[in-house]
Amino acid sequence: MEQKKELGIIFDMDGTLWDSASQVARAWSGVTEPELGIKITKEDMYRCMGMPMDKLAMELLPGYSFDQLTPVLKKCEKAENDYLREHGAKLYPNLIQTLQTLAKDHPLFIVSNCQCGYIESFLEHYGLSDYFCDFVCFGDNGRSKGDNIALIIERNGLSRAVYVGDIQADYEAAMAAGAEFIHAAYGFGSIDKKVEAIREFSDLPHCIANLMEK
Repeated sequence: MEQKKELGIIFDMDGTLWDSASQVARAWSGVTEPELGIKITKEDMYRCMGMPMDKLAMELLPGYSFDQLTPVLKKCEKAENDYLREHGAKLYPNLIQTLQTLAKDHPLFIVSNCQCGYIESFLEHYGLSDYFCDFVCFGDNGRSKGDNIALIIERNGLSRAVYVGDIQADYEAAMAAGAEFIHAAYGFGSIDKKVEAIREFSDLPHCIANLMEK
């Protein structure tokens, strides 16, 4: 009988593990309103979630070159990380319990297009560091999400991996990295292919069990 390969589960952040749009908008506005006269709303954040940080900054703060925005962006990133580390954001229902269940049988990872410190703020606020084996983000190396999924797979010696994300770009990144994909359909976007999907985060263990049978 063929031995089943261990399945590593790699998570997106925004729209998959939590919704931080309101909290991030509040943190950014504390910088951008006094410095640029621009208030960032949660709707602005929803429009840009999933973008690499450089593109997100250009979208949220139009009329400036990236070089002009760099000092402000650094302040926004620090304010965001500090706020989330202290206050957290909106976790999807039953997230912590579900992660605890999954971590018993599978190595867990995170890949996001966020800045350095964002994933750490999530892990530190909720005390979840012990449940994740590794993580990487755009801010660490400037690489695409597909490249970073592949990086996690390679440096952790995963023979099989699935990426859990909520938008089309997440699906495309997983395909580019040679990973399988599960759509977090409760998140911010839709997928133009027929894929495995979960309607609630707590559905994930059942979906993973089905995937392991294939």
